[in-house]
Order: sequence, then C-alpha cells, then structure tokens
Amino acid sequence: MKNQNLANQKNNDDYLKIRKNKKLENESKSLFIYDEQNNILNFTAQLPHSFTLEKTLLTCILVNCDTSFQTLEVIMEHLPIDAFYFKNHQRLYETFITMYHENLSIDFLTTTDYIQCHGLINEVGGLQVISELLKEIPTLVYLMDYIRLVKQKYIRRCIIKIGLKTVENGFVMNFSVYEQLLSLDSEIQKLTKDVQIKKKDFSSAELLRLIIDDLWEKVRRPGQLSGTPSGFNGLDSYTDGFQKSELIILAGRPSVGKTSFGLNISLNVLKKTRLPVLFFSLEMSAQQLMYRLLSMETRLDQTKFKTGLLNNEDWKKIDLVMRILGKIPIHLYDTPKLSSSDVRKVLKNFSKIYSQIGLVVIDYLQLMHEPVSKNMNRSQEISLITRELKNIAREFNVPIIALSQLSRTLDGRIDPKPMLSDLRDSGSIEQDADLVLMLYKNKQNSITNLTPGSTIIDLSIAKQRNGPIGNTQLLFNEYLTKFEDYDKNERYSPNPNS
Repeated sequence: MKNQNLANQKNNDDYLKIRKNKKLENESKSLFIYDEQNNILNFTAQLPHSFTLEKTLLTCILVNCDTSFQTLEVIMEHLPIDAFYFKNHQRLYETFITMYHENLSIDFLTTTDYIQCHGLINEVGGLQVISELLKEIPTLVYLMDYIRLVKQKYIRRCIIKIGLKTVENGFVMNFSVYEQLLSLDSEIQKLTKDVQIKKKDFSSAELLRLIIDDLWEKVRRPGQLSGTPSGFNGLDSYTDGFQKSELIILAGRPSVGKTSFGLNISLNVLKKTRLPVLFFSLEMSAQQLMYRLLSMETRLDQTKFKTGLLNNEDWKKIDLVMRILGKIPIHLYDTPKLSSSDVRKVLKNFSKIYSQIGLVVIDYLQLMHEPVSKNMNRSQEISLITRELKNIAREFNVPIIALSQLSRTLDGRIDPKPMLSDLRDSGSIEQDADLVLMLYKNKQNSITNLTPGSTIIDLSIAKQRNGPIGNTQLLFNEYLTKFEDYDKNERYSPNPNS
C-alpha cells in the first residue's frame, strides 16, 4: 500500500512537472515579455523567415547553369536584396546580381573564384555555404512558389518594422501627430505597391483582339470622342478628348486664366458625361470657386457678386443655376497643403461611392508638397509629385489635370509662345506628362470686334504622347471668368451680360 502511494505520488509529481514545463514552453513562445520592475516590454520573437526557402532559391540560380541568367532575372523582378533574411544569403544574392550585370556565367566554379578574388569569403559565410547549395537539385517548376513564400515573409518583416517604428515615433513629442500619420501612410503605400499583383503580360493575339473590340466600339458610335470631352472643339479635335489614366499639365503665366480654364473644363465634363469631378484648390477657397462657377453659368459680371448689386432678373438666374449646381457631382477641396498621398486617399474613398470618376483637377502643381522629401531640392520634389500623380492616374484609370506655372523668362521674349523648357521646376514634368497644354496671350492678335472684357487666349498643345501638337484659340471673358471656343466669323455682342 505504501509502495502504491509512493508510485501515485511520483506520477503526480511527474504530471505537475510536465505541466510546469508546458507552461514554461508556452511562455517562451510569447512575442513580448513584460519587465514589471522597469515597466518595459521586450520583443522576444524572431522575425519571419525561412532558411530552407532562401537556400532553395539560391540553389535554383547556382545549379541550373544553362538557365541561371533567366532564373536570376525572374527572382530579381520580384525580390530585392533585403528580401533575404540572412546576411550571408543577402551577400551571395548580391554577388549573383553583380556577376549577372558583368555578364559572367554563374556556376559553382565561377562563383567561388569571384568570391575569392573579391575577398567575400567571410561575408558569404565561407565556401562551404556554396558547397551546401549543390547538395539539392530543386525543380524550377516551383520557382514562383518559392519566390512568393520568401516575399510573404519579407513583407511580414516590413510590416513589423513599420509597426515598431510607429510605436517609437509615438514617443517622440517634437514629431507632430500629422507628420507621423503622413509618414505611416507613405510607408504603407510603398508596401502596398510592392505586394500588388502585377497585371499579366498580354500576348500579341490578345492585344490585337482587344484592339479589334475597341475599333468595333468606335464604329458603332461614329463621331464620338474616345476620351473625356473638354467641351472645347478646337482642343478636342487635337486630343480626341482626355484619355483615361493620362496626366495632363495645363501651364500658363499668372492671371492668364488657368484656374478659370480648369473650372470651365470641369463644368463641361460634368454636363457632357454626368461623371463626378474632383477639384483640388491650393490657392483659392471653395467659396471663391463656387462664385466663379455661378458667374460662368449665370453670365453675370463677378463685380455684381462682390458688391451684391443684384436685380430681380439676376436673382432668378442665380436661383436656376444654384438648383442645377446643387445636383451635379462636383467636389471642391480647398487645402493649402496637399500631397500625392492626400489625392490618392480622396480618390480611394470616392471609388467606393462612384464606379467611375470623370476628371481630377489640381490647382496648382507648384503648391503641392511631399512629406517624405525633406532631403530633396524643389525640382526633385516636383519630379516625385508628377511621378506619383501619373501613378495615381493609372491606378484609378482617370485623367488628371495639374495646373502649372511657367517661368518668368517667358515675359522677356519677343515670341510669346511658351516652350516645354518654360515649365517651372520642370524636372520630370515634361517626361511624366502625357499631354501638355499652355495658355498664353499673343500680343500680335489685332482683333477689335470683341465683347468688352474679352480677349483672345492662345492654347498651345505643346506635347501629346499619342497625338499631334498644334495651336488653337479661345475667347476669354474676364468679367465672367469664362472660356469659350473662338469663332473668327462670329460677331460678338458689346454687352457682357447678354
């Protein structure tokens, strides 16, 4: 009986010991350990990685001598160097890339010779690491699966690092909350782009099929523009409308009517397509913009709105136009600080409401800023902005018009017609833009039969990626801030409110 009790006691002790070990094991798996004495959280877990998968990818490059370049090209397309967790794997992968760019064959002998000649033996973990890669012969059939799994772990590491950086920044009191949020959003946007599935490559047969479908659609609706109409016949005859995913630059010197022309186009798009328009204004308030819209549509002089000297007929016009403007989907955003990420956020929210957006207008480019560009000069920052705006246009499949200033050098020239080099902070503006439009006053115009307050404004199509360049003329009424097509044969009324 005594022996039985001792045996039972031993079993109980063993059971409790196992339970205790299990508890300790579970505790050791915790990601964080709380130090009560110092009131500190310590991060204990290893970052996500897979030694086997990384080794397998490197093996795929090394052992398939005949296809090493092709294999490496595929891997390079999807994985940066720091996608590998282990430093020696990073260094070996970087060595393969360097050998690729130097057009050196990649196999065991050439790689070991290159590593020895360049003193990289310790950095790659010794020559035995390369020898280990030869022990397995992985099939290239599963190459994309290997890449995908390694990339997933890399992305998870990035997410963790962003999270830890955000926590750290949260304790920095001289780092404003707004700047923290912008920085966090920028990091997430970069990461999101990295994980987005790329569109598949189209074969020539697929592309031709798409083109045939597009052509048949045009045949069924002859005379219709392929893009979003600007509402100005001269401009549309050159462009066939603003095409989806285009970045359009509308440039001019101050007071030439850039904002008014942008508003005119916005109204025309709304009338002709019934699609929503987003107008970002960094200089004028939303109320000022709405006053301009009222003046355009009622054909009432802006001074009447400023002074309030309105008669009964004027009020009837205002009432009618306000009923119309209140129903059309134009969204005015007046913000003195606007970044490309702000534009993307707004478009992302609106894409949840509308299946399609007709047009985006930004007034104007040189007033935009990028929070992540602290170490850049202004030209580099503008280049970053235009590149991002082009990406946004493609991402949301919408034409974006960005108003831009022209440099002062234009004022001193005999020929008033601006050139692409006159774009202020030009950098990559010319390169990123699909269409560049330039408004300017031609002093050589000697037209006398115009409405008081009206003037002829020349519109130069200075660049068009997929079409001709040229010049057209517009009639601008300064009293109404309204642009119209100019007809040389038309006699214009002397009454600005007619």
